[in-house]
Amino acid sequence: MDARVREAIFEATKTEPFCRLMGVTLAELEEGRSVVEMDYDPDRMDNIYGRAHGGAVFALIDEAFETASQTDGTIAVALNVSVTYVKSPKPGRLRCEAVRVTRTNKTATYDITVTDARGETVAICRGLVYQTGKPIPFLKD
Repeated sequence: MDARVREAIFEATKTEPFCRLMGVTLAELEEGRSVVEMDYDPDRMDNIYGRAHGGAVFALIDEAFETASQTDGTIAVALNVSVTYVKSPKPGRLRCEAVRVTRTNKTATYDITVTDARGETVAICRGLVYQTGKPIPFLKD
């Protein structure tokens, strides 16, 4: 993976408003793979049933998907995301890994998994992106 692309993606996630709002951080990044983390706080992220809001878990999924799919330095946009919520996490650190499993000239597929601090699976996901071929706008020359 190009070092400039890696650094640009790391820097972009540090200033991305949604990442800051949700407390999502980029932990690992390599070609076609990303790991992001977030602290699950029930006081801010529970739904009306006292369980983790699916949107909070999806925020983590979407960030891992986004960062992994742009490691070639070009913009990729989501075409489809299918999530299976396996269980509600316990309060604490959540980890999400996105890994590219297929790639064509225009699309790529990613397997995405969210685990809790005990390593138990919270959600599994399959995502499909369209690769625009346009350079990521925050990549510095």
